[in-house]
Amino acid sequence: MSMSVDNFKTSIYEYLETLPTITFMRLFEKPATCLAIFRLLPSVGRHLVMSLLYVQMPISISDIHSWVNREGEKKLVEALQKLASLRIIEQKDQVLIMNDTFRRQFQNALTGGGTQQSFGLPCPTPDKHPVDINFLDHYATTQWEAILHYMVGTSLTKKPSRGVLNLLERSKLMQESSDNGGQLQITNKGFQFLLQDVNTQVWAFLLQYLDMAEVLQMDLVEVLNFFFQLGSLELGENYSVDTLTQTQLQMLEDLRDYGIVYQRKKHSKRYYPTRLATTLTSGKSALAAATVKYNHLAQTNVDQTADGGDDQGFIILETNYKLYAYTDSPLQIAVLNLFVQLHARFKNMVTGVITRDSIRNALMKGITAEQIIYYLQSHAHPQMRKKTPVLPLTVVDQIRLWEMERNRLKPTASYLYHEFNMQADFDAAEKYARDLGVLLWSNNQKRTMAISEAGHENVKGFVKRRLQRT
Repeated sequence: MSMSVDNFKTSIYEYLETLPTITFMRLFEKPATCLAIFRLLPSVGRHLVMSLLYVQMPISISDIHSWVNREGEKKLVEALQKLASLRIIEQKDQVLIMNDTFRRQFQNALTGGGTQQSFGLPCPTPDKHPVDINFLDHYATTQWEAILHYMVGTSLTKKPSRGVLNLLERSKLMQESSDNGGQLQITNKGFQFLLQDVNTQVWAFLLQYLDMAEVLQMDLVEVLNFFFQLGSLELGENYSVDTLTQTQLQMLEDLRDYGIVYQRKKHSKRYYPTRLATTLTSGKSALAAATVKYNHLAQTNVDQTADGGDDQGFIILETNYKLYAYTDSPLQIAVLNLFVQLHARFKNMVTGVITRDSIRNALMKGITAEQIIYYLQSHAHPQMRKKTPVLPLTVVDQIRLWEMERNRLKPTASYLYHEFNMQADFDAAEKYARDLGVLLWSNNQKRTMAISEAGHENVKGFVKRRLQRT
């Protein structure tokens, strides 16, 4: 996929809320999709759905509000707004009505009713080359971390596929570097991506995939249904491709590259969902618990510190700008190398120093001072967390000052006008440019001025006309 899409979302809610009602009606036809959307709802929203699911008559809004006390009113209103934006309920004449298609198919999801195999078709025959959960965890980690390693510039893993590289570039997580022969380098958005938990990262990829799928005229509903189906499958089970549509078969190759599904061969008749797939709709906490297992296998997942837990911090930062990182993770070391001048590496520790040049190198990649500070704080060693503030203020302030220093000058594409023979000609051109709002700078004594790129043609034409008259 090579289409350009500017919008980059990280929340499935943001995406779903943009869909038209007719798309939701098609989505709700699959029980697995109804269950997945239900699992993504906030707890109050789930409670409302279960309370209304088997009630055939409309419920008045006043009755709904009587279910909560004053403290819970805000959460109730938010849940009702969420349910309405997802077309699960509709407010009409002061009553709430649940979408009939959602009601019917969600009941089927809970009771096993219906004839659709939207929860996947387990292969009826045993796999001649079976794989276990440990293998799937290792495979998912290897594939996903190959993407993260490439983003931070390490060469420890194989280069991601062309499809992954296209996605990284179109989503603005990476961009071509003018200083490095057109090689892709991480961007501000890419560094922010690294700070997220794995579940958010995966959804960000899948939502970008959805945006490009629309441009490529793939069936959006089939793509979404397959994502939600994967979230309902059982880890370690193998499923037949016979129930997949042509669009979904096309998706398998891309999802293999992300580590979301495993197939032994490209045209295999069975596939295994990995933990990245089965936790898609489990929520962040469920995924965090699940990733502990394969983080331990690979020992390189940058996500293990995304939530900043005390048992996960590994960075000690001193007031003299020296940094000690207790890690042997190549990925974490590579992330530090984006804004730290590393000096030495030991078996389970690296040392370095934060310098003006190292911060400026990060700023040139689009990484902001606040992102660097957030990363250092969220990855701080438990010993650092015993102090308030966690990070030395002198270092934090200096990082911000280095950013302010760099931002004092802002490059602007412009045209230089000079060598005017007559002061009157210069004054007239300067006034014309100023009136148009395209004058960036001028020096009256040297009869020189800078005009913005947008105003160049207008000023150029004015000067030519004036010179022709004289």
